[in-house]
Amino acid sequence: MIRSEASVVRGSGVLPRSRSRVAAVAGALGGFALIAGITSGGAGASDPAKTVGPNACAECHKQEAEAWKGSHHFKTFNDMPRNPEANGIAQKMGIRRVKSESLCLNCHFTVQNVSGKDEPVAGISCESCHSGGKDWIKVHSAFSGKTAQTESKGEEQARWKLADTKGMIRPGSLYQLAKNCFGCHVVPHEELVNKGGHRAGSLFELVSWSQGEVRHNTWHSKGKDNVPASAARKRMLYLVGLGVELETALRAVGKSTVRKVYAFEMARRADAARRQLAAVAKAVPNVSEIGKMVELAHSAGLKLNNERALAAAADGVSKMLVGITERYDGTTMAGLDALIPGPDKFKGAARKAGAAN
Repeated sequence: MIRSEASVVRGSGVLPRSRSRVAAVAGALGGFALIAGITSGGAGASDPAKTVGPNACAECHKQEAEAWKGSHHFKTFNDMPRNPEANGIAQKMGIRRVKSESLCLNCHFTVQNVSGKDEPVAGISCESCHSGGKDWIKVHSAFSGKTAQTESKGEEQARWKLADTKGMIRPGSLYQLAKNCFGCHVVPHEELVNKGGHRAGSLFELVSWSQGEVRHNTWHSKGKDNVPASAARKRMLYLVGLGVELETALRAVGKSTVRKVYAFEMARRADAARRQLAAVAKAVPNVSEIGKMVELAHSAGLKLNNERALAAAADGVSKMLVGITERYDGTTMAGLDALIPGPDKFKGAARKAGAAN
C-alpha cells in the first residue's frame, strides 16, 4: 500500500524515494508531448480499413472542420516530419520516416487504406476521436431516409442507436472519448520513452484541453456559435478525465518492466490522479463511486511485477467510470466547480463560429 509520494519505492517499486528526484523527473517530462502508440486496455487507433478521412466529414461539418484546421491536431501532419525532436526520437528507435511507422502513425496521424496500402492522410482528425466512419457515417447523417424536418423522434433515436452499434463515438460518450484522448496523451510504449527519449505524456486535463482550440461545438446552433460546455458537462469532463488518467496510468505501471524513467513517470501520474480524485470525493460526497475508485487505486502497489493486481484495479476504475456516466449528468456535482480549471487554463482559443453549416 502506498502511504505517500515519498514512500513509493519499496523493493521493486518504481518511484524514486526522494521528493526532489520525483520533481526532477516530472519537470524533465513536462510540457506538450510528442505522442505515439495506443495504451493497453485503452482506445485504439482508427482502423485504416474503416477510415473515410476528414474530407468526408467536412462535407456536412464545415464549421467543425474549420475549427480543426486551426488546431495543433491539424498541423501535426506537416509539422511533425520536420520536427528535429521527433526525428531524433525516430532515429533512436530505428525509424527512418515518422510517416511510415505505426509507432508514430497511430497517434500523430489519421491513416486510411488507399488502394490496399495504409497511408497517412491527415493529422489527428475526426476519426481519431469518433472512430473510423465507414460503417456509421451514412447511418448517422441519413435522417432515416427522410429529412431533418420529417424524421420522427423515434426514428432519430433508432438512427443514433444504430450508429452507436456500428462504432460511432458521439460527444455524449464521455468515457470512450476520454479513452481516446488519454490513449495518446499518456504514452503507453515503455521503450519509446526509455530508449527513444520520448516524453511520457502531456500534462493533460480534459476540461482545459477540450474547451480550447479543439472545441467545435457548432452543429446545433447551425454554425452561429461555438458553444462552450455547460457547467454540468464540465463537471463530468473533469471527473471522467481524472478517472481515465488514473486507469491509464495504472495499466502503464503494470506494463512497465524496468525501473527507469517510464515507470517512474507512470507511477507518479497514477499517484497524482488518485490524490486528485480523493479531493474530488470530498467535494462531492453524494457520488459514492468516486471514493470507491480511490480505494481501488490503492488496492494495488505502484511497483514492477504487479501487472495482475494493477490491471484488476484499472478494470475496477473503468467499471466505476462507465457506471458514473450512465447514472449522472453533472447537475448534482456543484462541489467540483472550485476544482475545475477556468478559461485562463484552456489550451488555445476556441474558434469563433462563422457562416452556417
